[in-house]
Amino acid sequence: MPKEPNASAQLPSSGTIQTDPLTETSQKWFEYPVRAQPHHTDYAGVVWHGTYIAWMEEARVEYLRSIGINYANLVALGFDLPVVELSLRYHTPLRMGEAAIVKTRTNNMQGVRINWDYQIQSLDGQQLYISGRVTLVAIDREKGKVMRQLPPALKDIFV
Repeated sequence: MPKEPNASAQLPSSGTIQTDPLTETSQKWFEYPVRAQPHHTDYAGVVWHGTYIAWMEEARVEYLRSIGINYANLVALGFDLPVVELSLRYHTPLRMGEAAIVKTRTNNMQGVRINWDYQIQSLDGQQLYISGRVTLVAIDREKGKVMRQLPPALKDIFV
């Protein structure tokens, strides 16, 4: 597995992706390997921006599965976790044929909001392609409204 980069190696952003060291989680990153296939790229062989978002979602769903939360079961229980905020920083392009690691972790839950941090980097951890944050909220599927609090079973798993 690639060595985890020093957090200070990330370029500072305009403020939307920066984390507060007082609330940042100490949890280890979940790693999800990907390879840039031809259908992931634009005409120049560079990974298309939407591909990064799809990989981030795949990593998030696989992370949940790895800790015992099957996303289909969440839906069956009557709630969903849609994205309500997304922020990305493109550092270096990833090109067709290259492999990478999508790293994700939860960070700083606030009520029904669950923040996820992301880094997409080279296998050796030397090149950072993307950094970002996604915020999800718990929605009651039947009512179509934001829940007042996370369901206890889900909150216990994240805490």
